[in-house]
Amino acid sequence: METGLFEQKMNIKQIVAVLAASVFIVSCGSSKSASGSKKSNTKTIAKTENLRKLDSKFNGSVSRSINDILKDAEKYIGTPYKFGGNTSSGFDCSGFTVKVFEENDFNLPRRSSDQAEAGKNIDIRDVKPGDLLFFATAGGSRVSHVGIVHDIGPDGEVKFIHASTSKGVIISSLNEKYWNKAYLHAQRVL
Repeated sequence: METGLFEQKMNIKQIVAVLAASVFIVSCGSSKSASGSKKSNTKTIAKTENLRKLDSKFNGSVSRSINDILKDAEKYIGTPYKFGGNTSSGFDCSGFTVKVFEENDFNLPRRSSDQAEAGKNIDIRDVKPGDLLFFATAGGSRVSHVGIVHDIGPDGEVKFIHASTSKGVIISSLNEKYWNKAYLHAQRVL
């Protein structure tokens, strides 16, 4: 009888762990491609997949303050993902943006959904480095992930730096199927 009760408790603990992991994944998205494709050439992906055109027409230079933000963001590349994390030992997506902007004397709200209300909403064609991008990684229209526009390629490709659940702080592209599908909108906070 005691063994059966112990097994039931273990199963409940395992279920709670799985549910917590599910919430963990939804909290800041994932960098895994929905199709499982391992192609690294984002231009090829954009041509072979049925993606939305999420390009920017920006081709200018950015201010020193934006360059400082991007430099601070880049120093965290490779930092692991940590739910609720906002330090160099681990970040979640909004903890990462808060930390980077905070290091440059600009305060953002802690949650990605609150950050999505900060600043001015801008069209994707007008984004420039330093702007924030928001995503619904669980589908629908609820903000669950945020990243910082890192650079705009000569063809308008928008790349962003963010804390992904599977790879930690990385640079991704809106031409990747997963991020293209999850993209919601952009905000300018500076």
